[in-house]
Amino acid sequence: MEYGVAVDLGATNTRIAAGTAKGEFIARFSAYTNLFEGAEAISLQIVSMIRRLQDEAGLNPRDMVGIGVGAFGPQDPVRGGIVRPANAPYEFIPVRKPLEEAFKIPVEVYNDCVISVMGEKFYGLGRNVDNIVYITISTGIGAGVYVDRRLLLGKDGNAHEIGHIVVDCERRLVCGCGKRGHWEAYCSGRNIPNFVKLIIEAQNRFEDFKSSYLWKASNGSLSGITAKSVYDGAKMGDKLCMDIVESIGVLNAMGVASAINVYDPDLVTLGGAVTLNNVKQVLNPIKQHFKEYIVNREAEIAVTPLSDDIGLYGALAAAFRLHKNEV
Repeated sequence: MEYGVAVDLGATNTRIAAGTAKGEFIARFSAYTNLFEGAEAISLQIVSMIRRLQDEAGLNPRDMVGIGVGAFGPQDPVRGGIVRPANAPYEFIPVRKPLEEAFKIPVEVYNDCVISVMGEKFYGLGRNVDNIVYITISTGIGAGVYVDRRLLLGKDGNAHEIGHIVVDCERRLVCGCGKRGHWEAYCSGRNIPNFVKLIIEAQNRFEDFKSSYLWKASNGSLSGITAKSVYDGAKMGDKLCMDIVESIGVLNAMGVASAINVYDPDLVTLGGAVTLNNVKQVLNPIKQHFKEYIVNREAEIAVTPLSDDIGLYGALAAAFRLHKNEV
């Protein structure tokens, strides 16, 4: 039986799975990413993991038709690897070449958001849809895009850095990239606490904070607030948390509307840990407000049914090179 191998290469964890072209996973497992034992250690770890998967699942190496990799970035599509990542002290992390040399089969490497929209296209809500935007709201915010059944990549394979569109012309918060006013600086899991602090201070809501669920969850400190505590409080009906989630939702609606205005999709799907752990709290404000900001015909907006496996599904599609048939 022919199978492909999907690799979801994150800065913290690496997940691999073997599966069929129909999107049926045969076996999988994960491990902490070996990020600090040299640039080549990551690809060597992936090789070892694939061989272990084959052994434990009883898979014939000769039946493996390809390997797809969705990886953290930035990407170098020519050399097939990661360039100057923020999470590791290397100029370049090779991925494609070491895997091709080890297994003598085609290897495709894309950034994690691009690979995810491939998963949506072939195994999710995007089947039979020509124009799709997938947006992840997680530690950061990113996107992958199909326009007229064509996967858009950009000159370096890093198109659609949608988290860095401007949603605040007053430029009040600094993004992790060092620039101001970006969507990611307000609504990503890493930066929501900064937005909460800004709201409480700018709106003078310290008394509300002291009577809020956030006070207990943060031990009475603004620096102790987390994205999880904000959404947990909103689910409990806490007034301050609900107000904050609504403010986050309006900015999310601006971001999604910008994607609709730029790419003119039929479908926008949402994923990422912040979305998947708080579906109603993320999706409802977007649906309520996005029409206030669009000029193109509205798109369907939904949460991906592929959950946090969307990257594995996309990597599986890449392993079988399904996207090549779409061009």
